[in-house]
Amino acid sequence: MVRTDRQDKILELIEHKDIETQAELTSELVKAGFQVTQATVSRDIKDLGLIKAASARGYKYLYGQNNDHNSRLLNIFKESVISIQTAMNLIVLKTMSGSANSACVIIDKLNIEGVVGTLAGDDNLVVIVKNLDLVDSVTTRLKNLMQKK
Repeated sequence: MVRTDRQDKILELIEHKDIETQAELTSELVKAGFQVTQATVSRDIKDLGLIKAASARGYKYLYGQNNDHNSRLLNIFKESVISIQTAMNLIVLKTMSGSANSACVIIDKLNIEGVVGTLAGDDNLVVIVKNLDLVDSVTTRLKNLMQKK
């Protein structure tokens, strides 16, 4: 399984469970069939911009809800991306006029495995994927970003 699958699972886990520690998150990922170490989970937490916030049990991981910059970027992405299509190893995102560059920022910030780079125009952007085998997982990750609450 690739990093994007694992990171999508992390986001799913923290959305449905109050996970307090990296060890607890590592354990949940292993139960879900991922072979991970705590060091890998630590890097994923950093890549995803997860934060810890108070919960009924103590603390839990959240997806940047208190990180205004990441939250704004994600909202811009969700509100500006109109469609996603693939063409070989390229993923083309159609955006509202003037929004492509902002959408590129969040894609670049996520460091999605297999993404070689992005290129933005006014109302569309291209995500260049390293090889055809990774296109589906990158496309799924981008589509999931459009759905995040």
